[in-house]
Amino acid sequence: MPRYAFEDLTPGTTQMLGPYAVTKEALLAFAQEYDAQPFHVDEVAAKDSFIGTLIASGWHTCSINMRLVADELLLDSTAMGAPGIEEVKWLKPVRPGDTLRSRTTVLESRPSKSRPSIGLVRFQFEMLNQADETVFTQKNWVMFGRRDAEPVAGSGPSVLAAAVSATPDHTPKRELPHISSNPYFEDLVIGETEELGSYRFEPDDIVAFAKQFDPQRFHVDAEAAKNSLFGALCASGWHTASVWMKQMVGHRSRIRANALAHGARPARLGPSPGFTDLKWLKPVYAGDTITYRSTVTGKRVSNSRPGWGLVFHHNSGTNQHGEEVFSFEGMVFWERQR
Repeated sequence: MPRYAFEDLTPGTTQMLGPYAVTKEALLAFAQEYDAQPFHVDEVAAKDSFIGTLIASGWHTCSINMRLVADELLLDSTAMGAPGIEEVKWLKPVRPGDTLRSRTTVLESRPSKSRPSIGLVRFQFEMLNQADETVFTQKNWVMFGRRDAEPVAGSGPSVLAAAVSATPDHTPKRELPHISSNPYFEDLVIGETEELGSYRFEPDDIVAFAKQFDPQRFHVDAEAAKNSLFGALCASGWHTASVWMKQMVGHRSRIRANALAHGARPARLGPSPGFTDLKWLKPVYAGDTITYRSTVTGKRVSNSRPGWGLVFHHNSGTNQHGEEVFSFEGMVFWERQR
């Protein structure tokens, strides 16, 4: 029997996970694959960036936290996955050489109303560096089997989405023409949607990412996945999210190249302070092709960073069947015209 079942995770319980050493090589490897912005991949370019030094991708930080939670909690538990993330805040940069720990607190728990064999646990994660500075916080629910319940298998993704709560559908109702120019903060139009690109999730890629950051059985073992809630090998939610970032960076790189080709100075993007309301609505199975989109939902001038504005955006991923599998509300610093 696994060490942790739903009944063992009582509100108020706190555990420190880690440590995890962030090497320069690992920081660069993740960023080069998923988030190749200059301040993540180029030390020289990073000196002239918003932050002024080489830093880890925020999605890398999320994935590191996932690895710590998997190793020291989930892999020896009745965990069945998470429907999404309420909120992530990237509070301080993570740099090469940092040593991270994750303070895990159980905030609340409740049995599932629709599935008596399942319980839901709400966690808060606070990632600390070697100076005990909080660099990252996250809140989300995780599903766990109850200790004496019969195993649950093959129930599909709807259980995940319905288990926590019904949330409003922020899917854009229409798509306007793609932005083909080089938009600065002032040029961005609220309501405008851009298609970022598509990505096919191959089995080997799913397993490789999961072995590094999220080695739960339904992400790393096709046979074991058949007897899980998902029914087949599926991608880690953080893999799905990191590929969104990969597509966003590729899209911005194409805009930048077009601007340079026409003699214009490309608008820069800064880091993101975090995101909210991330939903993994359906599993991303091996062989699925996900198309990612981003819609500007709001913007405001930054009071703390002259020359920059903060842009808010709704992001989504849709599979080859037209089903939305992923969404979140993001924000990013965006350069203003000078």
